[in-house]
This record gives sequence, structure tokens and C-alpha cells, in this order.
Amino acid sequence: MESELGLIEQSFNSRYSLWVQEALSELPDSFTITDPCLSGHPIVFASKGFLKMLGYSKSEVIGRNGRVFQGPGTCRRSVVEIREAIREERAIQINLLNYRKDGTPFWMLFHMCPVFNKEDGMVTHFVGVQVPISRKPRRSGRNGVNLCEEGSRMNDIFYGSCRKEVCSSVELGRVLPLESAFDDADDRGLEIEESCEASDVEKTRAATAINNILSVLTHYSELTGRLVCGKRCSLSLGLLSSSLNISLGRIKQSFVLTDPHLPDMPIVYASDAFFKLTGYTRHEVLGRNCRFLSGVDTDSSMIYRIKESIQNEKACTVRILNYRKDKSSFWNLLHISPVRNASGKIAYFVGVQMEEGCKNQVGHGLSPEMRQLSAVGAVRIAVRTLSMGAGPSKSEESNNL
Repeated sequence: MESELGLIEQSFNSRYSLWVQEALSELPDSFTITDPCLSGHPIVFASKGFLKMLGYSKSEVIGRNGRVFQGPGTCRRSVVEIREAIREERAIQINLLNYRKDGTPFWMLFHMCPVFNKEDGMVTHFVGVQVPISRKPRRSGRNGVNLCEEGSRMNDIFYGSCRKEVCSSVELGRVLPLESAFDDADDRGLEIEESCEASDVEKTRAATAINNILSVLTHYSELTGRLVCGKRCSLSLGLLSSSLNISLGRIKQSFVLTDPHLPDMPIVYASDAFFKLTGYTRHEVLGRNCRFLSGVDTDSSMIYRIKESIQNEKACTVRILNYRKDKSSFWNLLHISPVRNASGKIAYFVGVQMEEGCKNQVGHGLSPEMRQLSAVGAVRIAVRTLSMGAGPSKSEESNNL
């Protein structure tokens, strides 16, 4: 758990100077910052205003997905719209019913926008501002009963047990992706949400907060030379969408994705399990060719077999001696396979690593070969689904290799 939190903190702190968190903490707004490149799209920063508004502590929020703040009255359609905005890497402003830690529901205006790497156009984070809606709902139900108030009372009656269950999940560290949140939402929230709208003042307040946050992030990224901005400045061929990053993040095997269309075939995605296996960090891996894992005793004939399979666009499995960051060696049962998009063209090559003799590997009783093929299959589903312009499929969402 500590190693996971370390990755989460590093994903945010490594891009900005040491004073960024202090500067963000001085802003009065309620907001969170999430990282779509990490498994589960977790929160990596939460403002004091957010923690106070929802009643959580910092340790209960960092590393969790935003779904833990939703409940039975949260509108399914709204969650789907947020999911689509993440997939399309664009901003969204929407009314949403969320829940505090004590289970009380409240309406808020949720304004989310992506933060881009100025150099390559990749989305580094998402900023989400929450502005409580103070305006009274317009529509009424039977006998003049306010629909939002009626829905809130219904939620208060039966949501107590649900809130306890969600809190238990938080304590156990179970984080589900944002896309799965709408599976638990109640369709009855549809009518309730449509009746509650944010005022122009609240919309302006949310937009102003976003601008202030982006201004802080931009300033403190300049101090490290890893500039970010609120608009995409460039787009490289190897850029992975946020949605593909999220889908790949659910695959628990050690693997990397390389782009054969870029010079030197660099790594464009690496799983958390890969970082754990090799000891490298994300910023030390992305953009490099896989040969950096080789060392003085690595068999050159195995490297030749890998190159030959890539040139022939075929899969291959080799047993190769690789090296971790600390220079220690390990025997890597490496499986490499081409990954094609929906049109049938090769988009990437996936390399699945498995340390020989390691017992602490996820597999549910499957042989090493089957675990590797299963990981390759999950990667292919993610790439093909996203290349068709669709969201993750049900089978992909349930995949937990």
C-alpha cells in the first residue's frame, strides 16, 4: 500500500516544484486533481475546501477514485457524460448529486478539465472543481413536494448502509475505475438531477477556480522545466488517450506497449507491475527502447530473435537475462506480440514480462503461458475498442488479470 501511495505522490510532485501543494492549499475552492495514467484514475491532490465540504481526511481521499463520493441518487447519465469527457480528453461542466462521508447528499456543479503536457500534448492530470449548488430546484413532485428534497429524504432512509459499505471499500483499498461507477448508480436519480441547475454565478465561480488552479500548476511546472498548460499545444503520434491509459491500467500483469511507428520504437505505456518488477519509475521508462533492460550477460541471440519477430510482425517468446534499476539480474520469460487496431493495422507491440521462479504473480492457477496470452488479449481488446471510438466493453471492465 505504501508503494502505491508513493507512486501516486510521485506522479504529482515530480512534475512541479516542491511548493506547488502549499500554493494549491491556499486556494479557497473545493477541488481534486486526478491522474489518468495511474491504475484506477486516482485522486493525487485534494484541497482543504474539498476535504472540509465532504468530511473526509486527506488519507481517506488520496489514491481513491471519485466514485466513492457517489451513491444511489447519483444520476447514471451524468456519470456517463463525465466518463465520455475523460475519454475524449475535454472539459465538462455538469450538475451532480454527491454524498458526504456521513451519508448526506448534496448537489454540486462539477467542472472538470484536462491538464496537458506542453511538450507532447499528453494529458497529465484532470482538475475537478466542486461548487455546491445553493439555488432551489424548480420542479415539484406530487402534492407540491420538492423532488430534490424528496429524493434526499429517500436517500437518507436507505443510504446509511450503503455509505458504510463504501467506507469499508475505502479502508480496504479497493479502487474501482470511474467508468464502473454508473453500474451502481440509480436510474431514479435522472428525474431528480434534471430539476437542479446551477446558477450563472456558480458556473462563473467554477470556471474562475479552474483558471486559478491551472495558473498555479503552469507556474510551478515552469520551475521544473516540465511545462503543463490548459490547452493541447502539440500531439505526437505515440500519444495514448486517457481512456486507453485507464483501460490498460486495469491489467495487473507486468507489460509494456511500444510504438513501432516512432523512431527507435519507444515505450509509450508501462504497467505498475512492470515498475515493481524492474524498480524503474514511469518517467525513467516512457520514451525509451526496451533494450535498457539488457546488460553485460544478456544473450545477443535472444535480442536478435526479438528484432526478427518484430520485423516479421509475429509473436515470440524468449527466456532472456534482464537487469533491474539496482543492477540485479533476473530471468525474464518475455512474450512479445503485435497489437492491431480496429482496421487490422499494427498499432503497437506488447511485451509481457514474467520473472522465472517468482511465486508472487497474479494468475489464479493459470500457467505462465496462459497468463501472458491473457494479458495480450486484454491489451488487444483495449486498443481495438478505443480505436473504434467506443468506451470500454463490459468484458474489459470486468477484466482483472
